[in-house]
Amino acid sequence: MDRQLKRRWTVGPVLAVVLMGLALIAQAGDENDEPHDRPIETVLEPIQLTDRLWYFYGSLENRTPENLGFTNNTGFVVTDEGVVLIDSGPSYKVAERMAEAIAEVTDQPITHVISVGSQDHRWLGNGFFQEQGAELVALKRTASTQAERGESQIASLANAVGEEAMEGTEPVPAPNPIDADEYTLTVGEVDFELIYAGDAHFPGDIMVHLPGEDVVFTGDIVYTERMLGIHPFSNPMEKLEAFRHLESIDPEIVVPGHGRATDMAEARQDTGDYLELLVREVSAGIEDWESLDEVVERLADLEEFKHLRHYDDWHRPNVNRTYLFIEENM
Repeated sequence: MDRQLKRRWTVGPVLAVVLMGLALIAQAGDENDEPHDRPIETVLEPIQLTDRLWYFYGSLENRTPENLGFTNNTGFVVTDEGVVLIDSGPSYKVAERMAEAIAEVTDQPITHVISVGSQDHRWLGNGFFQEQGAELVALKRTASTQAERGESQIASLANAVGEEAMEGTEPVPAPNPIDADEYTLTVGEVDFELIYAGDAHFPGDIMVHLPGEDVVFTGDIVYTERMLGIHPFSNPMEKLEAFRHLESIDPEIVVPGHGRATDMAEARQDTGDYLELLVREVSAGIEDWESLDEVVERLADLEEFKHLRHYDDWHRPNVNRTYLFIEENM
Protein backbone atom coordinates (compact mmCIF):
# COMPACT_ATOMS: atom_id res chain seq x y z
CA MET A 1 0.00 0.00 0.00
CA ASP A 2 1.20 3.54 -0.78
CA ARG A 3 3.22 4.82 2.18
CA GLN A 4 2.04 8.32 1.39
CA LEU A 5 -1.53 7.33 2.15
CA LYS A 6 -2.87 9.39 5.03
CA ARG A 7 -5.05 6.93 6.94
CA ARG A 8 -7.95 8.39 8.89
CA TRP A 9 -9.13 5.16 10.54
CA THR A 10 -8.36 1.47 10.61
CA VAL A 11 -10.11 -0.55 7.92
CA GLY A 12 -11.72 -3.83 8.94
CA PRO A 13 -13.27 -6.47 6.71
CA VAL A 14 -14.64 -4.96 3.53
CA LEU A 15 -18.30 -5.68 4.10
CA ALA A 16 -18.11 -4.55 7.72
CA VAL A 17 -16.83 -1.18 6.53
CA VAL A 18 -19.79 -0.82 4.20
CA LEU A 19 -22.29 -1.77 6.88
CA MET A 20 -20.72 0.65 9.31
CA GLY A 21 -21.07 3.39 6.71
CA LEU A 22 -24.71 2.51 6.20
CA ALA A 23 -25.35 2.74 9.93
CA LEU A 24 -23.79 6.19 10.14
CA ILE A 25 -25.84 7.37 7.20
CA ALA A 26 -29.01 6.00 8.78
CA GLN A 27 -28.33 8.03 11.92
CA ALA A 28 -28.27 11.19 9.82
CA GLY A 29 -31.95 10.88 8.97
CA ASP A 30 -34.71 8.34 8.63
CA GLU A 31 -35.92 7.47 5.13
CA ASN A 32 -39.38 8.78 6.07
CA ASP A 33 -38.06 12.26 6.91
CA GLU A 34 -38.57 15.13 4.52
CA PRO A 35 -36.08 14.99 1.62
CA HIS A 36 -32.91 16.88 2.47
CA ASP A 37 -30.23 18.38 0.33
CA ARG A 38 -26.61 17.62 1.13
CA PRO A 39 -24.43 20.67 0.53
CA ILE A 40 -21.24 20.38 -1.45
CA GLU A 41 -19.08 20.47 1.70
CA THR A 42 -20.73 17.27 2.94
CA VAL A 43 -20.67 15.60 -0.47
CA LEU A 44 -16.93 16.20 -0.70
CA GLU A 45 -16.08 14.17 2.39
CA PRO A 46 -14.41 10.97 1.09
CA ILE A 47 -15.87 7.73 2.44
CA GLN A 48 -13.42 4.82 2.60
CA LEU A 49 -14.59 1.41 1.38
CA THR A 50 -11.38 -0.61 1.11
CA ASP A 51 -7.70 -0.05 1.84
CA ARG A 52 -7.21 1.87 -1.38
CA LEU A 53 -10.70 2.91 -2.48
CA TRP A 54 -12.93 5.87 -1.51
CA TYR A 55 -16.10 7.40 -2.87
CA PHE A 56 -17.94 10.71 -2.72
CA TYR A 57 -21.58 10.20 -1.73
CA GLY A 58 -23.65 12.65 -3.78
CA SER A 59 -26.75 14.49 -2.62
CA LEU A 60 -29.99 12.53 -3.09
CA GLU A 61 -31.86 15.64 -4.16
CA ASN A 62 -32.06 17.54 -7.42
CA ARG A 63 -29.35 19.90 -8.60
CA THR A 64 -29.27 23.05 -6.44
CA PRO A 65 -26.91 25.96 -5.75
CA GLU A 66 -26.12 24.25 -2.42
CA ASN A 67 -24.95 20.93 -3.89
CA LEU A 68 -23.56 22.51 -7.09
CA GLY A 69 -25.05 19.69 -9.14
CA PHE A 70 -23.10 16.96 -7.32
CA THR A 71 -26.06 14.61 -6.96
CA ASN A 72 -24.26 11.44 -8.04
CA ASN A 73 -21.47 9.27 -6.68
CA THR A 74 -17.88 9.38 -7.87
CA GLY A 75 -14.86 7.54 -6.52
CA PHE A 76 -11.11 7.25 -6.50
CA VAL A 77 -8.52 4.53 -6.07
CA VAL A 78 -5.03 5.12 -4.70
CA THR A 79 -2.55 2.92 -6.57
CA ASP A 80 1.22 2.72 -6.28
CA GLU A 81 1.50 4.80 -9.47
CA GLY A 82 -1.12 7.46 -8.84
CA VAL A 83 -4.79 8.07 -8.20
CA VAL A 84 -7.45 6.86 -10.62
CA LEU A 85 -10.63 8.93 -10.43
CA ILE A 86 -13.95 7.44 -11.48
CA ASP A 87 -16.03 10.31 -12.89
CA SER A 88 -14.99 13.94 -12.55
CA GLY A 89 -18.07 15.71 -11.23
CA PRO A 90 -20.42 18.40 -12.60
CA SER A 91 -18.08 21.34 -13.23
CA TYR A 92 -14.56 22.74 -13.32
CA LYS A 93 -14.96 24.32 -9.88
CA VAL A 94 -16.30 21.16 -8.26
CA ALA A 95 -13.48 19.15 -9.85
CA GLU A 96 -10.98 21.54 -8.31
CA ARG A 97 -12.55 21.06 -4.88
CA MET A 98 -12.67 17.31 -5.41
CA ALA A 99 -8.93 17.31 -6.09
CA GLU A 100 -8.38 19.20 -2.83
CA ALA A 101 -10.41 16.60 -0.92
CA ILE A 102 -8.40 13.77 -2.49
CA ALA A 103 -5.17 15.53 -1.52
CA GLU A 104 -6.27 15.22 2.12
CA VAL A 105 -6.17 11.44 1.69
CA THR A 106 -3.01 10.94 -0.38
CA ASP A 107 -0.06 12.83 -1.84
CA GLN A 108 -0.24 10.73 -5.01
CA PRO A 109 -1.16 12.72 -8.16
CA ILE A 110 -4.38 12.05 -10.06
CA THR A 111 -3.11 10.31 -13.18
CA HIS A 112 -6.29 8.95 -14.81
CA VAL A 113 -9.98 9.88 -14.95
CA ILE A 114 -12.42 7.19 -16.11
CA SER A 115 -15.83 8.25 -17.43
CA VAL A 116 -18.61 5.89 -16.38
CA GLY A 117 -21.36 7.89 -18.07
CA SER A 118 -22.29 10.94 -20.09
CA GLN A 119 -24.78 12.73 -17.84
CA ASP A 120 -23.62 16.23 -16.91
CA HIS A 121 -22.57 15.61 -13.30
CA ARG A 122 -20.45 12.61 -14.28
CA TRP A 123 -17.91 14.22 -16.59
CA LEU A 124 -18.03 18.01 -16.88
CA GLY A 125 -15.08 18.28 -14.49
CA ASN A 126 -12.85 16.56 -17.07
CA GLY A 127 -11.31 19.82 -18.24
CA PHE A 128 -9.81 20.61 -14.84
CA PHE A 129 -8.17 17.22 -14.48
CA GLN A 130 -6.86 17.25 -18.03
CA GLU A 131 -5.20 20.59 -17.27
CA GLN A 132 -3.50 18.95 -14.30
CA GLY A 133 -2.03 16.26 -16.57
CA ALA A 134 -4.48 13.41 -15.99
CA GLU A 135 -5.31 11.04 -18.83
CA LEU A 136 -9.01 10.92 -19.70
CA VAL A 137 -10.25 7.35 -20.25
CA ALA A 138 -13.60 6.42 -21.80
CA LEU A 139 -15.15 3.97 -24.19
CA LYS A 140 -16.01 5.46 -27.55
CA ARG A 141 -19.75 5.02 -26.91
CA THR A 142 -19.54 7.16 -23.79
CA ALA A 143 -17.33 9.85 -25.27
CA SER A 144 -19.57 10.18 -28.33
CA THR A 145 -22.64 10.89 -26.21
CA GLN A 146 -20.65 13.38 -24.14
CA ALA A 147 -19.58 15.25 -27.28
CA GLU A 148 -23.17 15.40 -28.55
CA ARG A 149 -24.68 16.70 -25.33
CA GLY A 150 -21.95 18.67 -23.58
CA GLU A 151 -22.83 22.25 -24.56
CA SER A 152 -26.52 21.85 -23.78
CA GLN A 153 -25.71 20.13 -20.48
CA ILE A 154 -23.59 23.06 -19.33
CA ALA A 155 -26.38 25.51 -20.15
CA SER A 156 -28.98 23.41 -18.37
CA LEU A 157 -26.83 22.89 -15.29
CA ALA A 158 -26.09 26.62 -15.10
CA ASN A 159 -29.82 27.25 -14.86
CA ALA A 160 -30.01 24.92 -11.86
CA VAL A 161 -26.88 25.85 -9.90
CA GLY A 162 -26.06 29.35 -11.20
CA GLU A 163 -23.86 30.74 -13.93
CA GLU A 164 -21.03 31.50 -11.51
CA ALA A 165 -20.81 27.89 -10.35
CA MET A 166 -20.20 26.77 -13.94
CA GLU A 167 -17.46 29.27 -14.78
CA GLY A 168 -14.50 27.63 -16.48
CA THR A 169 -16.46 24.50 -17.38
CA GLU A 170 -16.00 23.21 -20.92
CA PRO A 171 -17.11 19.89 -22.44
CA VAL A 172 -13.93 17.79 -22.65
CA PRO A 173 -14.54 14.15 -23.63
CA ALA A 174 -11.62 11.74 -23.70
CA PRO A 175 -9.55 12.70 -26.79
CA ASN A 176 -8.64 9.08 -27.63
CA PRO A 177 -11.65 6.97 -26.60
CA ILE A 178 -11.46 3.19 -26.71
CA ASP A 179 -13.39 1.55 -29.54
CA ALA A 180 -14.48 -1.55 -27.63
CA ASP A 181 -17.23 -2.75 -25.34
CA GLU A 182 -14.80 -4.01 -22.71
CA TYR A 183 -11.36 -2.75 -21.79
CA THR A 184 -8.99 -3.28 -18.87
CA LEU A 185 -6.89 -0.37 -17.66
CA THR A 186 -4.07 -1.32 -15.31
CA VAL A 187 -2.50 1.33 -13.09
CA GLY A 188 -0.12 0.47 -10.27
CA GLU A 189 -1.04 -3.23 -10.54
CA VAL A 190 -4.72 -2.41 -10.02
CA ASP A 191 -7.07 -3.56 -12.79
CA PHE A 192 -10.04 -1.41 -13.82
CA GLU A 193 -12.41 -3.32 -16.09
CA LEU A 194 -14.56 -0.98 -18.19
CA ILE A 195 -17.70 -2.87 -19.19
CA TYR A 196 -20.45 -1.79 -21.56
CA ALA A 197 -23.42 -4.11 -20.99
CA GLY A 198 -26.13 -2.07 -22.75
CA ASP A 199 -27.43 1.48 -22.92
CA ALA A 200 -29.09 2.43 -19.66
CA HIS A 201 -29.83 5.87 -18.21
CA PHE A 202 -27.86 7.48 -21.05
CA PRO A 203 -26.48 5.88 -24.22
CA GLY A 204 -22.99 4.54 -23.60
CA ASP A 205 -23.31 4.05 -19.83
CA ILE A 206 -20.74 1.59 -18.47
CA MET A 207 -19.65 -0.09 -15.24
CA VAL A 208 -16.16 -0.22 -13.78
CA HIS A 209 -15.23 -3.48 -12.04
CA LEU A 210 -12.22 -3.64 -9.74
CA PRO A 211 -11.75 -7.40 -9.33
CA GLY A 212 -8.94 -6.99 -6.81
CA GLU A 213 -11.21 -4.92 -4.56
CA ASP A 214 -14.42 -6.87 -5.31
CA VAL A 215 -16.14 -3.57 -6.09
CA VAL A 216 -18.19 -2.33 -9.04
CA PHE A 217 -18.91 1.31 -9.78
CA THR A 218 -22.20 0.92 -11.64
CA GLY A 219 -22.88 4.46 -12.79
CA ASP A 220 -26.58 4.98 -13.43
CA ILE A 221 -27.27 1.30 -14.00
CA VAL A 222 -28.03 1.14 -10.25
CA TYR A 223 -29.76 3.57 -7.89
CA THR A 224 -30.22 2.95 -4.17
CA GLU A 225 -32.28 5.02 -1.72
CA ARG A 226 -33.91 7.03 -4.50
CA MET A 227 -36.10 6.17 -7.45
CA LEU A 228 -34.22 5.63 -10.71
CA GLY A 229 -35.22 7.73 -13.68
CA ILE A 230 -36.09 6.68 -17.21
CA HIS A 231 -35.74 9.46 -19.75
CA PRO A 232 -37.11 9.54 -23.30
CA PHE A 233 -33.62 8.56 -24.48
CA SER A 234 -33.12 5.83 -21.83
CA ASN A 235 -33.33 2.14 -22.68
CA PRO A 236 -35.14 0.32 -19.84
CA MET A 237 -34.69 -3.11 -21.39
CA GLU A 238 -30.93 -2.78 -21.85
CA LYS A 239 -30.70 -1.20 -18.40
CA LEU A 240 -32.23 -4.40 -17.03
CA GLU A 241 -29.78 -6.51 -19.04
CA ALA A 242 -26.90 -4.42 -17.69
CA PHE A 243 -28.16 -5.04 -14.16
CA ARG A 244 -28.26 -8.78 -14.84
CA HIS A 245 -24.66 -8.56 -16.04
CA LEU A 246 -23.78 -6.92 -12.73
CA GLU A 247 -25.44 -9.84 -10.96
CA SER A 248 -23.20 -12.24 -12.87
CA ILE A 249 -20.18 -10.38 -11.47
CA ASP A 250 -21.71 -10.44 -7.97
CA PRO A 251 -19.36 -7.95 -6.27
CA GLU A 252 -19.15 -7.63 -2.51
CA ILE A 253 -19.54 -3.85 -2.74
CA VAL A 254 -21.71 -1.92 -5.18
CA VAL A 255 -21.14 1.81 -5.62
CA PRO A 256 -24.33 2.91 -7.39
CA GLY A 257 -24.77 5.96 -9.54
CA HIS A 258 -26.97 7.50 -6.86
CA GLY A 259 -27.41 6.46 -3.23
CA ARG A 260 -25.15 4.93 -0.64
CA ALA A 261 -22.59 2.26 -1.39
CA THR A 262 -24.07 -1.10 -0.55
CA ASP A 263 -24.29 -4.79 -1.46
CA MET A 264 -26.08 -6.69 -4.21
CA ALA A 265 -29.12 -7.36 -2.02
CA GLU A 266 -30.00 -3.67 -1.72
CA ALA A 267 -29.08 -3.05 -5.36
CA ARG A 268 -31.52 -5.79 -6.32
CA GLN A 269 -34.23 -4.40 -4.01
CA ASP A 270 -34.00 -0.77 -5.14
CA THR A 271 -33.12 -1.25 -8.83
CA GLY A 272 -33.22 -4.83 -10.10
CA ASP A 273 -36.64 -5.72 -8.72
CA TYR A 274 -38.09 -2.44 -9.96
CA LEU A 275 -36.74 -2.89 -13.49
CA GLU A 276 -37.87 -6.52 -13.63
CA LEU A 277 -41.41 -5.55 -12.60
CA LEU A 278 -41.53 -2.55 -14.91
CA VAL A 279 -40.41 -4.40 -18.04
CA ARG A 280 -42.47 -7.52 -17.27
CA GLU A 281 -45.74 -5.74 -16.44
CA VAL A 282 -45.54 -3.12 -19.17
CA SER A 283 -44.75 -5.79 -21.76
CA ALA A 284 -47.70 -7.88 -20.56
CA GLY A 285 -49.98 -4.86 -20.75
CA ILE A 286 -48.99 -4.11 -24.32
CA GLU A 287 -49.46 -7.74 -25.32
CA ASP A 288 -52.94 -7.65 -23.75
CA TRP A 289 -53.82 -4.46 -25.66
CA GLU A 290 -53.95 -2.28 -22.57
CA SER A 291 -53.69 1.41 -23.34
CA LEU A 292 -50.88 3.57 -22.01
CA ASP A 293 -53.20 5.16 -19.45
CA GLU A 294 -54.48 1.77 -18.31
CA VAL A 295 -50.97 0.45 -17.70
CA VAL A 296 -49.91 3.61 -15.87
CA GLU A 297 -52.95 3.38 -13.59
CA ARG A 298 -52.52 -0.36 -12.98
CA LEU A 299 -48.92 0.12 -11.89
CA ALA A 300 -49.35 3.49 -10.18
CA ASP A 301 -49.30 2.19 -6.60
CA LEU A 302 -46.27 -0.04 -5.92
CA GLU A 303 -45.98 -0.16 -2.15
CA GLU A 304 -42.65 -2.01 -2.18
CA PHE A 305 -40.90 0.95 -3.84
CA LYS A 306 -42.48 3.88 -2.01
CA HIS A 307 -39.53 4.05 0.38
CA LEU A 308 -37.43 5.44 -2.48
CA ARG A 309 -36.98 9.19 -2.59
CA HIS A 310 -38.67 10.86 -5.57
CA TYR A 311 -41.05 7.94 -6.08
CA ASP A 312 -43.95 10.36 -6.56
CA ASP A 313 -42.01 12.40 -9.12
CA TRP A 314 -40.52 9.59 -11.19
CA HIS A 315 -42.58 6.42 -11.01
CA ARG A 316 -45.48 7.32 -13.31
CA PRO A 317 -43.16 8.90 -15.93
CA ASN A 318 -41.03 5.74 -15.76
CA VAL A 319 -44.06 3.56 -16.56
CA ASN A 320 -45.12 5.93 -19.32
CA ARG A 321 -41.71 6.02 -21.01
CA THR A 322 -41.17 2.28 -20.64
CA TYR A 323 -44.51 1.67 -22.34
CA LEU A 324 -43.62 3.99 -25.24
CA PHE A 325 -40.16 2.44 -25.59
CA ILE A 326 -41.36 -1.16 -25.60
CA GLU A 327 -44.29 -0.40 -27.89
CA GLU A 328 -41.95 1.21 -30.40
CA ASN A 329 -39.38 -1.59 -30.24
CA MET A 330 -41.55 -4.71 -30.10
